[in-house]
Amino acid sequence: MTRCIVGCCGFPVKWETYYAHFNAVEIQQTFYNPPREETARRWREEAPEGFRFAMKAWQLITHPPSSPTYRRLRRPLEGERDAYGFFKPTDEVWAAWEETRTIARALDAAWIIFQCPARFTPTDEHVTNLRAFFSRIEREGWRLGWEPRGSWPADLVRDLCHELGLVHVVDPFKGLPVTSGLAYFRLHGKTGYRYRYTDEDLRELLGWCGQFDEAWVMFNNVSMWDDARVFLNLWQSR
Repeated sequence: MTRCIVGCCGFPVKWETYYAHFNAVEIQQTFYNPPREETARRWREEAPEGFRFAMKAWQLITHPPSSPTYRRLRRPLEGERDAYGFFKPTDEVWAAWEETRTIARALDAAWIIFQCPARFTPTDEHVTNLRAFFSRIEREGWRLGWEPRGSWPADLVRDLCHELGLVHVVDPFKGLPVTSGLAYFRLHGKTGYRYRYTDEDLRELLGWCGQFDEAWVMFNNVSMWDDARVFLNLWQSR
């Protein structure tokens, strides 16, 4: 029987209210500006027993400084700007991983999600960087999810995930994962962030979740709070 974990990408309501409905969340702040280690540890301590955190890896690992997401970066970059992003084998990317790892430890995170920009295409250089990065890091019990964007061939994604021990993270309304057993769905809205999922949409999502042993379903749209609660009720009453 499938186990389904439902939540939101970020806290759309007060933490206390959120905790009363869900037992998992995906932290977004770790992508833009990682919190201090003490702050992450406090989040862990204040969460209910059994509550689980997923978190996005810091953008300095995956995205180059030309990405618009860097506008929200509050600290100056050190070293050369072209040393950041795309899993490059640089001291700067490795330092960003070390900071990501520190926060993951403090949160006792269940997942670290590596979301890539569309510009991270399946070139030989990018594939080599990806292999080198994930071959080097220590897992420490975390599940590692990779969300590629753009035109990555399904066979290549499948082979890389199998080789590197990654879970293929997808928005299932844009395509199902090529890995099996464990799923991590990020629901970005069928037509964008302002999309509200219909009951028909959510029933279709139920069917996709049932194809896996465990499915994490994280809503990341304007109505995430409402949509996630409706979906959780559908799942529990199926």
